[in-house]
Amino acid sequence: MMKNLILNITDALGLAVWVEITTANPKCTYFFGPFAGTQEAEVAKAGYVEDLLGEDARIISIEIKRCKPKELTILDDREETTSLKQFSSISN
Repeated sequence: MMKNLILNITDALGLAVWVEITTANPKCTYFFGPFAGTQEAEVAKAGYVEDLLGEDARIISIEIKRCKPKELTILDDREETTSLKQFSSISN
């Protein structure tokens, strides 16, 4: 219980450790955590990688860092949005 309290405080302050995984297919950034330290995050990282690879994701980068993500999954749909804008301007 004390560990959870400390983790909640460090996370609120942006001092908790997170695993950030960026993929190309789909084009996303995923955050997994929070963790009390880098060693705990390193151990958990393998499971997240395995899950994403099981979903046929193509992993670009994996980073363990102290941060406070605003979202746990960020979909980068800029290319899709650009394509849709180009399509709509062609059809008009």
